Amino acid sequence: MEQGFPGILKIRIKKGINLAVRDSHTSDPYVVITMHEQKLRTKVVEDDCNPEWNDELTLYVKRINDPIILTVFDKDTFTEDDPMGEAELDIKPLLQCAKMNMTMTQNLKEECVVNRVKPSKNNCLSEESLCTWVDGKFRQELLLKLNKLVEVAWNDEGCL
Repeated sequence: MEQGFPGILKIRIKKGINLAVRDSHTSDPYVVITMHEQKLRTKVVEDDCNPEWNDELTLYVKRINDPIILTVFDKDTFTEDDPMGEAELDIKPLLQCAKMNMTMTQNLKEECVVNRVKPSKNNCLSEESLCTWVDGKFRQELLLKLNKLVEVAWNDEGCL
């Protein structure tokens, strides 16, 4: 697939499930999406480890090989916000569908499954993701698992 395929990507951040506790007994999570020089974020959902954002963010995609990184943070009042984890969004399966010619899309039925993406060590999917034809557009729903949840460091006993 070629590098250039400019377009608009709408990302609906729906919810988080069983996010880590970062404050005393809960978290105040929000999501940041970054791609190249673009950085977008959702609203903060206070005191909730199962937040529902339902925020729609819009990215202008100039190069499809630029990674799209989703990072979840815990909002803190007096200190730097705590990262809770991140995932990389792979939009190539969706773009492969979008490159179908108009003749092919005219014959698609509503909610027709056009592509299936299985979870693997090369993506952040926690379950199979379907690319479907809905309301005259290709859509893909992704259930992502967060990476980089924990960082550990070893200190020798005398180096504390």
